[in-house]
Amino acid sequence: MRIARYRHKGEIYFGVLDGEELFAPYGTLWQQLARGSFAARLDEVELLAPIIPGKIVCVGRNYREHAQEFGNEIPTEPLLFLKPPSSVIGPGDAIIYPAVTENLHYEGELALIIGRTARRVAERDALSYVYGYTCANDVTARDLQKKDGQWTRAKGCDTFCPLGPWIVTDLDPGRLRVRTLLNDEPRQDSTTDLLIFSLPTLLSYITSMMTLEPGDLVLTGTPAGVGPMQPGDTVEVAIEGIGSLRNTVVRGY
Repeated sequence: MRIARYRHKGEIYFGVLDGEELFAPYGTLWQQLARGSFAARLDEVELLAPIIPGKIVCVGRNYREHAQEFGNEIPTEPLLFLKPPSSVIGPGDAIIYPAVTENLHYEGELALIIGRTARRVAERDALSYVYGYTCANDVTARDLQKKDGQWTRAKGCDTFCPLGPWIVTDLDPGRLRVRTLLNDEPRQDSTTDLLIFSLPTLLSYITSMMTLEPGDLVLTGTPAGVGPMQPGDTVEVAIEGIGSLRNTVVRGY
């Protein structure tokens, strides 16, 4: 099932997407939704970020080749950091290239959305806490990341977490192709079976320290091939079974 968050005639809704049509959902978000009455056609609405999470937990260096492309050691346990909810934008929104950086990078990756409260979950049960999946771009100011020695500024600016185009439930995340294209030219291309730490391992590790609540987001790591973006560029994150997230870069504050 595809679940979209969208604006139509000035109001914001969640809807079940079937083909090119949106339907009002029966049920409550974080539970199994059913398709209700017709609401709108996809081309009549503005797609928004599919969720505004309470917190965004991200994983660094979770593909071996990505760690190696920067000369970093392969981590022996997941490397975690946070992005603020204020960094979230939706499909088609502009990524702002802020004046504080001169080296802004794309990082396409699979994101998962938590569906129920998760605390100290076992790996064997971990995926049962996942509501669905979406595409994410962990936008990074690479020069600030190197300069600061920690990643708050580098990864936390406004617009640095594009999400979308919708949430897909009932998806097997074990071997999904993850690609990033810059101005329609391929830059990243890998599959989720090459993650150093699997999704169940990540969720078990994260929830051993912090509680994940419904709507929280986990970004699972980016493949090799990250690189710079410039104002005017268009970046697309495409994940098998989900869809494509496209954003344009603009010069900002």
